[in-house]
Amino acid sequence: MPKIVNHEERRQALAARAAEYFSQHGYGAVGMRAMATHLGVSKSALYHYFPTKETLFLAATEAMMAREIEIQVATEGNEAEQLRALVVAMKADFGAEMALVFDYLRGKSAEQVRQDQAMRTALQAYDDMVTAIVGETRARGVLAQLMGALLLDIMSGGEITAEQVAVPVECA
Repeated sequence: MPKIVNHEERRQALAARAAEYFSQHGYGAVGMRAMATHLGVSKSALYHYFPTKETLFLAATEAMMAREIEIQVATEGNEAEQLRALVVAMKADFGAEMALVFDYLRGKSAEQVRQDQAMRTALQAYDDMVTAIVGETRARGVLAQLMGALLLDIMSGGEITAEQVAVPVECA
């Protein structure tokens, strides 16, 4: 009897595992052959689900953002508590994620970045998470504050606490 495979579930599972591999190795250093080996599938099977490395990266980005949104949706409390929970969730992998983002964006023009679906997906997910907490008018400013503080945290060797980062500010 032939094996019945839910292709969408399989695709999502591969994308989630690929996200981890991209985070560990970067974008530029990962080839489809090495990715297939890591995922335990043939290169042709990987290409069946993801015709290009870019489509795999987009799917991996979507998987990462879905995981972060799930974490945030489960958080309750006032604005400060929700922002703190978001910072804690973001802080865990922020350094690796930013390293991956910068590796992926290397050599792309500002216009290419604006048109890049993976970057648009990630930014929209972060915007949505922050908007759900502080509202649309303050979301982008608060997101900028959070990401800037998380970058400072990386550069300082982890000296920034979630409480320091998540102080809500009025942003125009």
